[in-house]
Parts: sequence; structure tokens; C-alpha cells
Amino acid sequence: MRLLLVEDDRMIGESLQRALRLEGYAVDWVRDAAAADGTLASERFDLVLLDLGLPPGAGAGARPADGLAVLRALRARRDATPVIVLTARDARGDRVAGLDAGADDYLVKPFELDELNARIRAVLRRHAGRAEPVLSAGAVTLDPANRRVTRDGTAVTLSAREFAVLEALLAKPGAVLSRSQLEDRLYGWGEEIESNAVSVYIHQLRRKLGADFIRNVRGVGYFVDGAS
Repeated sequence: MRLLLVEDDRMIGESLQRALRLEGYAVDWVRDAAAADGTLASERFDLVLLDLGLPPGAGAGARPADGLAVLRALRARRDATPVIVLTARDARGDRVAGLDAGADDYLVKPFELDELNARIRAVLRRHAGRAEPVLSAGAVTLDPANRRVTRDGTAVTLSAREFAVLEALLAKPGAVLSRSQLEDRLYGWGEEIESNAVSVYIHQLRRKLGADFIRNVRGVGYFVDGAS
């Protein structure tokens, strides 16, 4: 999954980006309102982690001046990308304003990483229209909360990026995801992408889960048959 982290505090931003990448997310990070608005207007993310107390940014011009304005601008464009507000503003009025502006959840700093991860999973489930926490197709199940994959009830060990590819495919059974769509879920800005990385992860997953579990449409991409 590809996340955009919008946080002006360098220490918090570096810490969150590093921790979330270890959880298998591709995390890009911007530090002001203008950069956040421009990035969200031009790129697609699975979820946004948004601080409210942002500086406007250099050359902001007519762009939003803070995090709340970024959120309002996002929703004004009819962009439904889920947003979790991460802020030190803990007054009830601030929480109400954030949720009314279109936030999907609101978490007050300081917070524990495991709570943030749980909220990310819950928001992504709601956005995908799923109630169940576990993804499955055929004999394969994936539990995002416990980072656990099983086949016919037997645990299967996956690397973080193998897990990320499988999670992306299981989230939309039957939907064909292109190589570039899968790369977006694996790599953030500045991370080197090897030309055959996706093919390698698909090969490893097929070896562990069955040669026919992940199928491909030549020249288009890969998919998992939910009815398999």
C-alpha cells in the first residue's frame, strides 16, 4: 500500500516513515501544505496521514495554508482517498472540524505505532467496503494485523515486499494489477526500483503458494482469482 505522510516535524516524519516502511508500506513524505496539495492533485495514494499544523510552504500562492485546508481542497476535488489526521490538536472543536472536513479518522499525538497501524487497517477496510479483517482466496489467507499468511492452514513465511504484493492482489480478487501499480505499492520516492522486481516477487509467491495461484494477463498484469 502506498501512503502519503504529511508532517512538518523532521524527527516525527523520519521516525514514522521508517517505522511504516518496516511494516511493508511504501511511504512518501512531504512537509508543508503547498507540497501536500500539489502532490495529492497529481499522484494517487491508498491513504494519507495528515498533520493539521502545517506551514504553508514556499511559493504557496493560492494553495491551502494548513492541513485542514489541504483536506478541504482534497474533498472539494471529489477525491475520496482516505485520510487519517495525526495532530497535537486535541480540543473537541478541532476533532469535529477535522472529521467534518472529510477525515476518515483522527488520532492525537503522541500515539503508539500499533494503534496507528490498527487505524490504518480499519480505514482501508472501510474504504474497500470490507468488514472482515482477513483477506482470502482459495486456500490462502492473509491476516494484515498479525502479518500472517497461511495456505491450507499452514503458515507461509513471506518477506515484507512479498507480503505487500500478495496483500494488494488479495484486496481486489479478480482485478488485474499492472506492474507499475504493484511497484507503486512497494516503493516510495527515492527508492531504487529494479526492473524485474515485481516478476521476482510474483515468482517467489507462486513457489510458496502454488504455481497457478497468481495468474497473469500477458502484457497487462497479474491477478488472483477469488473463486479459485
